[in-house]
Formats: sequence, C-alpha cells, structure tokens
Amino acid sequence: MRSSRCLLLTASLIAILATGALSACGGGGDSSSTPTSPAPAPASVVAPASVTAPTPASSASVNVVPQSTTPNVQPISVSRVETGTRNMLQTSVTICVPGTDNCQTIDNVQVDTGSQGLRILASALSPALALPAVATSTGANAAQCTVFGSGYTWGAVRTADIRLAGHVAAATSIQVIADPAVPAAADDCTKSGLPMLTAARLRSNGILGVGPFSADCGSACVNAPLPRWYYACTPGATGTCVASTLAVTQQVTNPIARFSADNNGVLIELPAVPDAGASAVAGTMTFGIGSQANNLLGDATVLRGSTLSGFVLTDFGGSTFSTSFIDSGSNGLFFPSDSLTQCGLWYCPPTPQSLTATIRSTSGASRGVNFSVAPATALFTSSNNAFSNLAGPVGNYFDWGLPFFFGRRVFTALEGRVTPAGSGPYYAF
Repeated sequence: MRSSRCLLLTASLIAILATGALSACGGGGDSSSTPTSPAPAPASVVAPASVTAPTPASSASVNVVPQSTTPNVQPISVSRVETGTRNMLQTSVTICVPGTDNCQTIDNVQVDTGSQGLRILASALSPALALPAVATSTGANAAQCTVFGSGYTWGAVRTADIRLAGHVAAATSIQVIADPAVPAAADDCTKSGLPMLTAARLRSNGILGVGPFSADCGSACVNAPLPRWYYACTPGATGTCVASTLAVTQQVTNPIARFSADNNGVLIELPAVPDAGASAVAGTMTFGIGSQANNLLGDATVLRGSTLSGFVLTDFGGSTFSTSFIDSGSNGLFFPSDSLTQCGLWYCPPTPQSLTATIRSTSGASRGVNFSVAPATALFTSSNNAFSNLAGPVGNYFDWGLPFFFGRRVFTALEGRVTPAGSGPYYAF
C-alpha cells in the first residue's frame, strides 16, 4: 500500500514558520506494496498577504459561491477573504447527515489540489447537523491530527454525504476541526506548531482536498498506529487520545474518489488575470477526466507523477527540483532563487521579471512554462485579490501554486483511476 506524509519542518519550512506563513499537506492512498514509513507529500503554502496590506472590513457575504446548476461543474472563485490573504481559491460545499436531506452548505472552503479530503471547522457547522462519529477498531471515537509546516489541525473524524455539482460522495469520512466531542489535541500533535483551529488561523471555513490520491494516509495507518495521524479517544474534555490504526475506508477521503461517476480526477479552469491582478475571478472545477464532453484532455500535456508522492520534476535556474507539484492550495509560486530580491515571505524584484522553467514527468514527457514575478509590495498596495505573478522563496522544492492556474486548464488525475491517458497520478495542462 502507498501512503504519503507532509513535508514536516524541513529547513525551508522552519523558515516559513518563523515568518508566520501557513503550509498545508497532501495525502495518501493505496497500491500494491507497503512502505516502511510514510513518504513526503506536497505542501500547500499559504502566506499572509503582507504585513503592510490593510485588512478589508468584515462582511458576511465574503466568498459565497453559488451551488452548481450544471452536473459535474462546481463554481469556484478567488475574491476577498476576511484575513486579507490573497489568492485563496474557494468554493461552497454542501454536507448532509448520511442518507438524509438534513444538509448544510458551508461557504469559504478552500480548494486544494495538494491534499486529500474535506476538513471543516466545527464552528462553521449547525448544531442540527449531527454527523455520525467514526470509531476505531477498539470502538473509541476516531480523531485526527493533520500536520502543517507551520501548525496543525485537530478534530474528530465523522461521516457525511458530500454534495458537489450533482455528485454525492456518500458516507465519506471528513475531519471536523476543533470538534468539542473529542479531547484536546494529543501532545505529539501540539508539538507540530501553531493550532489551526479557527477561521482566522485557517483563513477559511475548511479545506476541500481534491489532490492526486484517494485516502489521506493509506496503508501506513492501517498497519501501525502512527504519531500525528489518527487517534482513538475516550470521550469528554478530560479524556485521552492515543495513536491508533484506522482502516482505509474510514480515513478522511478525497470526495471525488467516492463519486459514482466522473471519479478519476478534476479539471480546474480559471481565466487569465492582468499583470496588476484582479479584484475577483470566477472559474470552474469540473469533475472527471475524459468522462464527458466538458472534461476532455484535448491537447494537454500529460505529466505523470510519482506513484508514491505524486511529485513531478521542475528544471529551473540550472537546477532540477525532484520535489515539484501543482497545488491550488498554495497562494503563490514558491521556489528558491539567488537572483530575485526578497522582502520577507515574498519576492520583490525592482521590476517584474519574466522567467522560464520546464516541468517534467517521471515518464519523460515535459512542457515549458513561462511565468512572471512582480514586486509583491506593489501587488499588495492594490485592492486586488487574484495575482498570477505573486511568488516567494522556499527551500529545495518547486511549488506551482495558484498563480499557475490562471489562464490554464489544469487536470489532476487520481492514483489508480483509469483515464484516456492512462491511470493517475498525473497532472496535465
């Protein structure tokens, strides 16, 4: 069985942590062999807008995305968020008590191709939405620690019907962050950084992980109890939680994998934005690859990723980055550069810079990418929220974050699912 793990506090992420950025992590899945330990997975880096950028006034209507009226097409958008963070791709998700019409639509949910599964803040859920708890093999309530480069989320594992664009992921495990039904986070989880247990810290009401794998841990969490993954908890505020195994079918799961159709991947389409950015952008997230007329690959270049991690390769600046991924959950392009001027979390060259790189597949296919980097200080002085040229420094990896998606059709294929171009995991654009 294959599984994967977050990039935990490498030298680059420690640097990000020191400056207050957030970094999310990607998930797991399963195949035919069992690794001795979980392997690294993509990290989604979400950095603050700027220390000098004003925070917009509060509004209850921020990023409310209408529900889909077209089968398999989910509206998505980039617009203002309460924290002032730029380039946050969001949607609205309807979740229901399994098998019922007792449902609630949650707005301000980030769309993340760098992780697997739905994670929702307990504070965003109606008390009337009593989602069933998932139990471990011992009968205790299951809880999960999701580790980020700069912190963690903690909460109960519950089941819900997830409704998106006419599809239903029935009785699917989700993480309910800061769920009062489970005790406080286990000690090894709290040592992972800052708690991401509120909308202000998470910068959203939740994360919809639609990355290249199905489950967020896979067989590694079946074969042995691992720290900072799943836990068995005794109830009550004074209860205790101990690391526990959890069956793959009970793990937090990419909802696309649970659809009855259009379940082999996702296509994200966002329009191009001007060099100065846009105040808001509307796009679509189309489920399935080659399953309907609206999700055909066309002339897209297919770049196969590692079956262990999903990583592809990026050649840039005379170096090859074997840890490279395309991630809508990162709000900038993040990569190392000795030539670009830095200003804290971001690059601030004196003038906009035009750059080139090549993304390569593990199978040898490649495609060149032209991109630009603008002075972040100039971008943040505007009132715009969507930027295609926002970038920042990291260590030895290349994170093609949300700016990469503007003006492109970007496919993410699920591991082991058949598509017209073969099985995933792969990216195509």
